[in-house]
Amino acid sequence: MVRRKKYVWALSFLLIFAMVSCAANLEKRKRQSRDTRMLGEAYLREGNYTDALKEFLKAEELVPKDHLLQNDLGLVYMAKRSFENAKDHFNKAIQIKPEYAAAKNNLGTVYLAEEKWDAAIDVFEEILGDLLYATPHYPLSNLGMAYYHKGAYRRAESYYLKALAIEPNFVLALRGLAKTYMALNDNAAAISSFEKAIQQAPKFTELYWEIGDAYQKSNEYTKALFAYRKVLELAPDSPLAEAAQKEIEKIEGLK
Repeated sequence: MVRRKKYVWALSFLLIFAMVSCAANLEKRKRQSRDTRMLGEAYLREGNYTDALKEFLKAEELVPKDHLLQNDLGLVYMAKRSFENAKDHFNKAIQIKPEYAAAKNNLGTVYLAEEKWDAAIDVFEEILGDLLYATPHYPLSNLGMAYYHKGAYRRAESYYLKALAIEPNFVLALRGLAKTYMALNDNAAAISSFEKAIQQAPKFTELYWEIGDAYQKSNEYTKALFAYRKVLELAPDSPLAEAAQKEIEKIEGLK
């Protein structure tokens, strides 16, 4: 009987030891995965997508069921324009944590990139139904973009305005609203929105190109020249700079 008790005690000790050891190993793997993921995120912020992907894949080998990591993998694949892989990882993030609205918003942006406007709209409308989502101006602005591309300009305008009511300095919404007003031939409103966007993002090259077009349509050629020259200043070797130089020469030829 004593020997049996000793055997049971020893077996229990071994089981407890194995459980503690397993838990410690799991925690170690989680820490390693987190540190590797954070290194990948640093590469991602720098625009070094290849090294970011390498680190994310290492982290995934350690802990695959991490919703933050799966979202990061989706972001890096989206940056590499590997849209099917991006959607796969955003969906994995959502499966791991169904309330993770950031991954849902990112999934919608992939549909925008693929020009699947209705699929994008479905995703963004679902996010807006989540009253706990902290940054609703993102899906609102994305809905504006989807409807803009569908040619539903007044509906696009309404969503951009809703986004700006929440975050008045949101550059993407200001830009989207300006482009919507351009499509509606309301140059004055477009210029006003572009100017607000430039105040918030003075090094956003595309804004100067777009406002230059709006100035030209309003016959404000001096302001248009200034905008196109800012394009040359900010991105001198880009295709956009070549186009801006042609517009400059065209305006100067009018004098």
